[in-house]
Amino acid sequence: MKLYVYDHCPYCVRARMPFGLKGIDFQLEFFLNDDVDGPTALIGTKMVPILAKDDGTYMPESLDIVTFIDQNFGKPLLAPSANRPELTDWLANAALNPLTMPRWVQAPLAEFATDAGAAYFTGKKEELIGPFAEHLANSAELKEELNIKLVTLAAIIESPGAVNGTLSYDDILLFGHLRGITIIGGLEYPSTVRAYLDTMSEQSGVPLYGSMAID
Repeated sequence: MKLYVYDHCPYCVRARMPFGLKGIDFQLEFFLNDDVDGPTALIGTKMVPILAKDDGTYMPESLDIVTFIDQNFGKPLLAPSANRPELTDWLANAALNPLTMPRWVQAPLAEFATDAGAAYFTGKKEELIGPFAEHLANSAELKEELNIKLVTLAAIIESPGAVNGTLSYDDILLFGHLRGITIIGGLEYPSTVRAYLDTMSEQSGVPLYGSMAID
């Protein structure tokens, strides 16, 4: 199987996770961010992740991919989401994009390997959140707000290997977004959050950004 992704994409992280969690071999393929024709040729639109299945068909949608892998390769591993309101609220209100997006495009990620790929991403995302330069200039204030939110998250995480104590779809949702903030340099991670990030990264095989972090 082959999984087409962008490295920065939280939904792509979701789709990558069950392969690592279950020890399933697969090939990871990165599209350039301005490549419209590649994904469109596979599923009719510019969207990732895309799973190329062994039967020659293609599957989009991150959670559909997660379910397909979990249900069809070995014993199912993921419990249903617990629908914890505190976790749902945290994911809905974390407001990560002004900190992450301007940094992802500066990092040596495969989808931004060309100037055109980086420019495409910048143009599209600045339409959504405003000029990257302004968000970078406001980094100190934005980081302070996120540090407070990380303290709140620490109280929600029940164990380093599972936000609810048992591995579930909530981990797919949370780590999919949480991994992205490791591109931000200078954050203050509570020990519980740091342990969760490190454990989930190791178990899923999705690396954190670490040395790529940008202040």
